[in-house]
Amino acid sequence: MAIGIAGSHAVELESKVWERALRIRSSSCLRVWVSLILAAALTVAPATSAYTQTNPISSTREASQSWCEKTLASMTLDEKIGQLIVPAVVGMFLGQDSDTYKQIARDIIEFHVGGYHMLGEANYLHEPAGVALLINHLQQLAKVPLWITADFEGGVGARYLGATRLPRAMAIGATGDPESAATAGRIAGEEARALGFQVNFYPVVDVNNNPRNPIINIRSFGSDPALVSRMAQAYIRGLQSANVMATAKHFPGHGDTSTDSHMELPVVDVDRSRLESVELPPFKAAVQAGVGGVMSAHIALPQIEPDRVPATLSARMLTGVLREELNFRGVIFTDALNMRGVAAHYSDGDAAVRALKAGADVLLYPANVEKAFLGVKRAVQSGEVSESRIDDSVRRILAAKAKLGLDKNRFSDLDKLDRVLGSSEHQRAAQQIMDSAITLVRDNRDVLPLKLSPNYRVLALTITDNSEGWRENSPGKTFLAGLIKRHPRTASVYVTDRTPAAELEVINKLAAFSDVVIVNAFIKVAAYKGSIDLSEAELNLLKQLSALNKPFAFILYGSPYLISFVPSCLPTFWRTNTIRVKKMRRCGACLGRPRFAVDCRSSCRGSTVWATAC
Repeated sequence: MAIGIAGSHAVELESKVWERALRIRSSSCLRVWVSLILAAALTVAPATSAYTQTNPISSTREASQSWCEKTLASMTLDEKIGQLIVPAVVGMFLGQDSDTYKQIARDIIEFHVGGYHMLGEANYLHEPAGVALLINHLQQLAKVPLWITADFEGGVGARYLGATRLPRAMAIGATGDPESAATAGRIAGEEARALGFQVNFYPVVDVNNNPRNPIINIRSFGSDPALVSRMAQAYIRGLQSANVMATAKHFPGHGDTSTDSHMELPVVDVDRSRLESVELPPFKAAVQAGVGGVMSAHIALPQIEPDRVPATLSARMLTGVLREELNFRGVIFTDALNMRGVAAHYSDGDAAVRALKAGADVLLYPANVEKAFLGVKRAVQSGEVSESRIDDSVRRILAAKAKLGLDKNRFSDLDKLDRVLGSSEHQRAAQQIMDSAITLVRDNRDVLPLKLSPNYRVLALTITDNSEGWRENSPGKTFLAGLIKRHPRTASVYVTDRTPAAELEVINKLAAFSDVVIVNAFIKVAAYKGSIDLSEAELNLLKQLSALNKPFAFILYGSPYLISFVPSCLPTFWRTNTIRVKKMRRCGACLGRPRFAVDCRSSCRGSTVWATAC
């Protein structure tokens, strides 16, 4: 799920790239290729985690079972149905007289919803105290404690000011170190819990084996099922140690698609044996690690489930494979039911009923709460869905809430937010993960560290796949400031998908008069975007610049897969969908001294930098 999150996670990797790529040792006959890719990507006092690595309904069952059964026995049918529904709203301060707050209150009081999902905004970070206050007020309205969910894929700092920004999964996977994943999970969990969140819809355990995937991409740990499995298990361990439920998504695997399920229903046209060898292993690993939740995918698997029934609505997948074969005993969440992968084909009520019959426990973000509620209620009253089936899901939900301690305390302590969010320990650990993730993809002529002669004329080109949707400011500004500080004889230009052809011609002429050309390319991965490509004109510009007989540096932020689509611009370095890499553990390995005094935590936003040179 990527609702409400802009693809601005690739923005502003500049400083870390800068620390590692801007010493060009040039020669009149030397062509340097450098491609850097960095995959990017309040707990009150830490609570003792109820999770174990072997059983999502762990040893707290005996202590919580009485509360669960007593609560369930006291519920009306309406209250039971409400527990299955989790609507969504932007997580921010809301005045209690606002229409939005009144709608939330209606959902909680009239429809008895079981929780609320807090969305982010594409181009804006909100104040953490505002959402913590909102969550506390919502908990006051609820008869049964709410669980509050979010997609903290880039850490809490990807949504809230002052919190810790973490790399996206592909950067963590690039470290090759499961402990980096565990640390990222722990940090995200501690900060989420402090704000009042109990469920993080992460990790993405999809195997990203389709380079054209416009929605998973850098959200995945990689293209190797074994690597994804190891990293997912470690992240789950770290997150759930902070007493926040991890959610493995998107079952049974969204990695081999070229379509965004926010926009339409993707098709994964593979048979069961392929599913067993590639897509399912990370989910099996997550279940073995004791993951508390699994989120379904809005994908069609025509060789397994006929009639293009989405996996979210497939009993064969959710009950047959996930519950019975993988022996998952935790909570099954649907992906957001307002996404076009489901919403374009089923009404709100019909989708809700079909998902429950398939085996889902939680109906996430239906487009219309009332219609979903009434659809389920009519199905129970008609006998299409038994009340005992509703009870089964409510028991799992209540047990999970009890394990998270919500039966004892549902409120967060706002006085502790500034001691947990963005703590120095969290920031240091996040920076270390980012440092370890930076990857030199190729340096065939061993030209690094790179050096710039003082009299060289440098052309610095920033190129983006989209002119809009970048959080805070235009990408590349921090990198450019560092470059100019080190090398004043730098001219800079900015290219987007809307740059006119006449301007592109001028850039080619500038490049011809320059001694060194440095290109920063920013590629976003975002819901409802639908693609991960530069425009044809931008690709042509790259090819022309790369053909010049002079040092050429190509620095790629965000999705690494662009390089495979411009073979004449960069040498081929893919092998069985895996990048052949040479790690750069410290900036001195690429740049030497001096280092740039630029803080990556504020400028690179945990994106992705890969580097290749030849």
